[in-house]
Amino acid sequence: MSILVTGGTGYIGSHTVVELLNKGYDVVIVDNLCNSKLEVLNRIFKITGKTPRFYKVDVRYEEELRPIFEKEKITDIIHFAGLKSVGESVKFPELYEENNVGSSKVLLKLMSEFKVHNLVFSSSATVYGVPKHVPLMEDDPVGGCTNPYGQTKLDIEYLLKDYAKEHKDANIAILRYFNPIGAHQSGLIGEDPQGIPNNLMPYITQVAVGKREFLNVWGNDYHTIDGTGVRDYIHVLDLADGHLAALRKLAEKPGLVIYNLGTGRGTSVLELVAAFEKASGVKIKYVIGPRRSGDVDENYADVTKAKREMNWESKYNIEDACRDSWRWQKNNPNGYDE
Repeated sequence: MSILVTGGTGYIGSHTVVELLNKGYDVVIVDNLCNSKLEVLNRIFKITGKTPRFYKVDVRYEEELRPIFEKEKITDIIHFAGLKSVGESVKFPELYEENNVGSSKVLLKLMSEFKVHNLVFSSSATVYGVPKHVPLMEDDPVGGCTNPYGQTKLDIEYLLKDYAKEHKDANIAILRYFNPIGAHQSGLIGEDPQGIPNNLMPYITQVAVGKREFLNVWGNDYHTIDGTGVRDYIHVLDLADGHLAALRKLAEKPGLVIYNLGTGRGTSVLELVAAFEKASGVKIKYVIGPRRSGDVDENYADVTKAKREMNWESKYNIEDACRDSWRWQKNNPNGYDE
């Protein structure tokens, strides 16, 4: 029984691989390393004492991926691979469609051919578009995505739903993430964005470590506790654990299921900054800027379905995530580039 993890050297993928290895799963990683580093494999070995089999492969290309299906006895797939920068997706929507949706089509084709029935897909809360209310529930309407990245996630969800209708033996878990933060407690793996961070936490940690002068806070006139945007920040280890819970759920042959993965609680930008300052002892300089187009007041998850059906819920709080993010950044000021 081998678990194929696409994008397994990335931020969420690497943490999930660690949890899989620690639970005794046999893991095969495919990744083209466009947004990750080979050094991640060394760090995974330091944490677990195990090395997953690794193939430098672009999932878009069937001729690259097919030999792995022929060689490995794959029983389950966790599909992380994909481009994920919102800003980049606005500039290059065709690239995001080709990469994210195209690679998923190739994966589904080979799944069908090699009779791999179980797939866990890395989706996003962006599929809900601009929320009409919070917390968001899995049966809330989707669509109206505010950027091409989010639209690719929704397009893949539609692909998976069509696939499940055609393949009655398919078991698919769509996991809609909210805002992953944190790092492994060892400080050996964490979020290592290329260039200017798109996400809040790595921007905060880079200010803390002196790589950036200040944090831009986009808007302080939202209808929230302190005027800054409120989001559902989930520790990456909780997120990784959610994928193992999804694998266990798929063993029950449920067909297609959809779950939100979040904490069920909202935290504002300034609350996150304050929590980081408390956890690290470092003062974060920030500058209030104008609102960004497409940003909403609040966005957080209803997670009762995941608790009820997968017996999963988040264990770590914001302070845990801030402490772990700071340990990672402090130990690795330049990420995986020594």
